[in-house]
Amino acid sequence: MRNKFDMQLELLNHQLIHMGELCEIAINRATEALQEGSMKKAKDVMEADEEIDQMEKNIETLCLKLLLQQQPVARDLRQISAALKMITDMERIGDQASDISEIIITAGESEAVDIQEIGEMASAAAKMVRDSVSAYVEKDLELARKVMEADDTIDQMFEDIKNSIMQLIAKGGDMKAGSKAVDLIMVTKYLERIGDHATNIAEWVEFSITGIHKGQHMQEH
Repeated sequence: MRNKFDMQLELLNHQLIHMGELCEIAINRATEALQEGSMKKAKDVMEADEEIDQMEKNIETLCLKLLLQQQPVARDLRQISAALKMITDMERIGDQASDISEIIITAGESEAVDIQEIGEMASAAAKMVRDSVSAYVEKDLELARKVMEADDTIDQMFEDIKNSIMQLIAKGGDMKAGSKAVDLIMVTKYLERIGDHATNIAEWVEFSITGIHKGQHMQEH
């Protein structure tokens, strides 16, 4: 019985990795859609978000089976309950990548946005997601804590990009309309929230390993 249980835990790990990869793809495609002015890539993100939602349901079902069919020990309980919390954050990450795409589609512009820092911020956020899931699967407490530390960098990037956009408006630079600037600030805000969710995941990883949880990093609006 324990052998079957361990195999199902391994399946849980694989599914979490896949869900994390889908989140990364969604973040990267949303950023590419913005940088290239690509409506097609923006719409692709919406489809990826639907797949992420389905993965959340699949993993939730697997976790409940593990809890109901077996007699998990304390360590197993921590691992399964952490996974249930993590998928909620990953589902929200998918939503936020989708929100970025919606901004692009609603604006109806096929004009590329050349702000390198937004691409760097998106890459940093995607890495936080990847590392937080890897930390869970590999039971790597040090990596989980590095993700938590990386959140400060994401927060600083948000402030820097926001200030740069505001300066461009003040100088009457290449920002043709204030609404476009607001859209870009919203994009970076969504990326900052993705960093917050990755930090939440890392905190649940720490709980799954140590049994101690520091409390949610952010409250959902």
